[in-house]
Amino acid sequence: MADTTARLTRFSVAPLATMTRRLADVAAGRAAPDLVIRGARVLSTYTDRILPEREVWIAGGRIAAVKPNGAHAQLAHAPAEIYDANGGILAPGLVDPHIHIESSMVTACAYAEAALLNGTTTIFCDSHEIGNVMDVAGVEAMLEDARQAPLSIFLTVPSTVPATSPELETAGGDLTAEKIGALFDRWPEAVALGEKMDFVQVAHGDPRSHAILAAALSRGRPVSGHIYGREFVAAYAAAGVTDTHEAIDRDIADDLLDAGVWIFLRGGPPTTPWHSLPEAIKTITELGASNKRVCVCTDDRDADDLMLFGMDWVTRQAWTAGMTREQAWAMGSLHPATRYHQDGEIGALGGGRRADVVLLNDALEVRNTWYGGTLVVEDARITPVLDAALSDRWVYPKAAYATVKIAGDPPLVPAPPRTPAIANTLRTALPGIVVLHDRVTLPSGETWEEIIRASGADLCHVAVIERHGLSGGESRVAHGLLKDFGLESGAVASSVGHDSHNLIVAGTNEADMRLALDTLREAQGGVCVVDGGAVKAFVALPIAGLLSDKRVTEVAEETRVLKEAWSEAGCTIPYMGFNLIPLSVIPEIRITDMGLVLVPQMTIVPPFEEGRDAAE
Repeated sequence: MADTTARLTRFSVAPLATMTRRLADVAAGRAAPDLVIRGARVLSTYTDRILPEREVWIAGGRIAAVKPNGAHAQLAHAPAEIYDANGGILAPGLVDPHIHIESSMVTACAYAEAALLNGTTTIFCDSHEIGNVMDVAGVEAMLEDARQAPLSIFLTVPSTVPATSPELETAGGDLTAEKIGALFDRWPEAVALGEKMDFVQVAHGDPRSHAILAAALSRGRPVSGHIYGREFVAAYAAAGVTDTHEAIDRDIADDLLDAGVWIFLRGGPPTTPWHSLPEAIKTITELGASNKRVCVCTDDRDADDLMLFGMDWVTRQAWTAGMTREQAWAMGSLHPATRYHQDGEIGALGGGRRADVVLLNDALEVRNTWYGGTLVVEDARITPVLDAALSDRWVYPKAAYATVKIAGDPPLVPAPPRTPAIANTLRTALPGIVVLHDRVTLPSGETWEEIIRASGADLCHVAVIERHGLSGGESRVAHGLLKDFGLESGAVASSVGHDSHNLIVAGTNEADMRLALDTLREAQGGVCVVDGGAVKAFVALPIAGLLSDKRVTEVAEETRVLKEAWSEAGCTIPYMGFNLIPLSVIPEIRITDMGLVLVPQMTIVPPFEEGRDAAE
């Protein structure tokens, strides 16, 4: 297990090695607890049972014992504090095994507020987004941010930065095997290798990919995965990958479990691309697999969804899908802790464990959260002690506020074809993860408006602009056509173009696309909706073009307004799905700053093909 004693988080508790005598004295009744939470039912993740009429004794921020209710009355010295749970359910704090803080668009310190409200006390984050922008400096900045956050935050070191070769996209970071090894060696929070997204390269034996795997495996660190396609499972597992959150259906989930790979059932708001839990859980409910190597996770949440659909919501989704309440909560606490070898510290209400405790009602809704024995959420509201901590956030370095480097005014719409042509379009479809390759006939015309109208297809322009200042002149731009995106007028744009995080702009006209681009350039990042020469909604993300420096509640409201404007613009996939359009490791076709990329062939094709053959 990682040396958590080196972690300097707020509300930290002393390491168990220095507390064994005191905890034993309290458990045996020779010393008084600091806190007794009485009048509770206790959810045991060890035995998948709810134990009636219990109380929990806490000392030094750790659990000393779970006792029969009223046992504290027999102590010679009264506990310092007694809290009445009034018959509620006490359970361990949730442990999210796979998240990206950057997707929430807030800092780690701000993220903690929503997490604790949702009963989540520990997260394992993959900071590959800021790594793609700022290399090691970005990852280490987020680690410093995480150390100040009132939350237990561990790192799964980004493994695929950039996601593909420099010939296919331009990233701001390049995390080599040597850099990854150094992160493991410098940071005790670095407990695993993050999702190995280049599963095709892993299966095909790419030397760089396997050198990165070796950097983790040689240090005894587990390797997290990201995979599509049952045909890749055997090679992927053989390469040392031992978990994945991309089990999108029953059959691949079953293959993965039998191959020895942990699966993280990803529960996302049903309107987003991240809700695969109902299908993947059928490996248990229909095929009879055990849930012992199954966890639940959130993966990606914007600030608005983070407040509404946290880990507690995902856990309840597992319950709805066929697990018992006790099994579902264990899949969100003990199982992730076990996967990362942390079950001696978190994930259950056993003796010696951190006093990360939540109070639930019968619907598994979070009422209170104790973090390291400190009450930080009560009656679903943050307490003053947590509010004070959240108001004192870590400040990112100045370099993090200057990462959108657009040179010149690159053209956002190409010249129209001079003759009838075939366009290689990117067809979007719900839930928004996969982008399909459609070839659409384009008739001749004087303007793009004429051509698109005559084609009879739902088409709009899309451009990806290199924003890391690495083009060597005017910023490089690639053009394409989106099909079935539904944008009725105006433009939308984002600096969160996964995974290299170049700017992506889509629109029906170049003037609104230009305003969207300029809005992001001036603010050093964000997501916006523009129409008729006016900005309709905007979330500014000045830190690395990925993060706001505001409290999560403020960003949640800004995001809610953005999503309303996004929907009113007619967009058929959510903005987080739009952000995935440049992600050149997911089939079938993507657009990066280098052009249109066919996946998994990893070849570039032109946006349209002119001439007699194309017309035929």
